[in-house]
Amino acid sequence: MSSNEWREEKLEDVIEFNPSETIKKGKVVKKIGMDKLMPFQRKIEGFVVTKYTSGTKFRNGDTLLARITPCLENGKTAQVSILEEGEVGFGSTEFIVLREKPGISDRNFIYYLSISPKLRDIAIKSMTGTSGRQRAQVDVIKNSIIKLPPIEEQRQIANILSSLDEKIEINNEINKKLEEMAQAIFKHWFVDFEFPNENGEPYKSSGGEMVESELGMIPKGWTITTLSKYGKLQMGLSPKSNTYNEEGIGIPLLNGAADFSGKLITPNKYTTDPKRICKENDLVFCIRATIGNITYADKQYCLGRGVASITPLHETYSEYIYYNLKRKMDELISKATGSVILGLSKPDINEMKMVVPNEGVLLNFHKIVSKFHKTTRNNDIQNLRLSNIRDTLLPKLMSGEIRVPVEEEK
Repeated sequence: MSSNEWREEKLEDVIEFNPSETIKKGKVVKKIGMDKLMPFQRKIEGFVVTKYTSGTKFRNGDTLLARITPCLENGKTAQVSILEEGEVGFGSTEFIVLREKPGISDRNFIYYLSISPKLRDIAIKSMTGTSGRQRAQVDVIKNSIIKLPPIEEQRQIANILSSLDEKIEINNEINKKLEEMAQAIFKHWFVDFEFPNENGEPYKSSGGEMVESELGMIPKGWTITTLSKYGKLQMGLSPKSNTYNEEGIGIPLLNGAADFSGKLITPNKYTTDPKRICKENDLVFCIRATIGNITYADKQYCLGRGVASITPLHETYSEYIYYNLKRKMDELISKATGSVILGLSKPDINEMKMVVPNEGVLLNFHKIVSKFHKTTRNNDIQNLRLSNIRDTLLPKLMSGEIRVPVEEEK
């Protein structure tokens, strides 16, 4: 048998399932909840530090595979990287922990195997239980047969896919920092009123005059208005369902939170009879059920009932509206009504109170923050392309349809 030949293997022979680890009860350690796993994202979005009571235990490099519906179907799978060397963390009992077997399997390859169609299909088909509480069966997964490449080829496959994920993660970190900077500038200028005065000094702490308003003290010369004075609001109206399709015919349709992924819009339906359409660079956000998730339209979209758009009356208002909406979203949500599904009304949004700064301050804010948003959007677009490449390569590499050249040891 050639050393580079793929072999059929039982999964339990090449992967350690739920490896045994020990944490003393009451010890304060890092915990990863199901909410910290994002669909098809390798990196875990943080942790909490708490006393250990019970849960699934793991170490750095282990893969966490959600076993309960709908988390499994939604792709909640990640690789642990938030622990120190030798540290043991814990998390949801709904995780299956996958660990490499030294010399047989590679930890990074195992992560990509776990998000590949092959292993996902095995896990999803193994699910049993009552509706809404179905779980994948570990024994069924363990006893499943896969074709496994030699370990050097596993590492090469994982390196190719990791290089794509690493670039995505770098872009996400850049975007996170830019968003934090933009929010900090907004707060400093329009909440703390420390925008640069004519001498470049912070206005309020340099003795800038403040006057009373219905929203409290504001800089002299500033006033209070409503959001409707800054932008034109359009509430969504869903077209007839018989005009929907998933073949890309017509205009992409936005109905709610499922059509937003971070700041990207990723609809899965189209309509040939759009009722209300937003334009490129309009602000769009959810107004029913999952309220919020504000972003910018990258092109025209049909607005369904769960979505609204705002067209800034001037381009310099765009970022100011965006951050006001983000800051006041909890206030808006508190006004939402509905017997079954909460939703915002047109007056709820249009009548949101906003401070009116002088035009010079608003223009400077736009000049700074619009550059951040442009970079963020470019990174999001690049990430979408990178993830599409990764998702195209993944099943081909995992099945051996595409082979990776590996230098044999001499």
